[in-house]
Amino acid sequence: MNRQITYPLEFEFKIMALSPQFYVRDASGQEIAYVKQKLFKLKEDISVFADESQSSILYKIKASQWIDWSASYMFTDASGKNLGKMGRKGARSLWKATYEIFDEHDAFEFKIEEDNAFVKIMDGLFSEVPILGFFTGYVFNPKYNIYRKDGTKIAEFTKEASFLGKKFKLHQHGNFDIQEEERIILSLIMMVFLERSRG
Repeated sequence: MNRQITYPLEFEFKIMALSPQFYVRDASGQEIAYVKQKLFKLKEDISVFADESQSSILYKIKASQWIDWSASYMFTDASGKNLGKMGRKGARSLWKATYEIFDEHDAFEFKIEEDNAFVKIMDGLFSEVPILGFFTGYVFNPKYNIYRKDGTKIAEFTKEASFLGKKFKLHQHGNFDIQEEERIILSLIMMVFLERSRG
């Protein structure tokens, strides 16, 4: 990813596209990541490109096992070097989405936790209702907090009001280095795909 990243970052998920597409841009509008998910793949295998041209792969995200509430998702760079992983917190995530981020040595690093489970449930329910579903993006907007293992909040990931797409903003509240930033961004990309499948 380009090192001159300015916050907040915007994550845009194209829900009307045949193949789900995901864009990540910084505050200046610079595209820093692009994902186009392959259709009909049960086991997540996602390539993260530098931009929409898909000419340069930056990262790969692969599930460690088939569909599983406790599956983990491994991050590697274009050469296959291990960068870390993200795991979903099993049964707890059935109610309130909780994910953990680990570094390349499998050491626990960050936690992503949904702020208000009720908002996420209402967003999922109303988005399935014809016509009304078009407007749920203006009413129910889930928020996720990102904490270090010591409980320090370092970032906030919030769904923005939007119509035909789903937009999120990542606001930085604390310092993190380049490698930590990579894992956080990759984890949020994967989390949006997973949460979309939950409703």
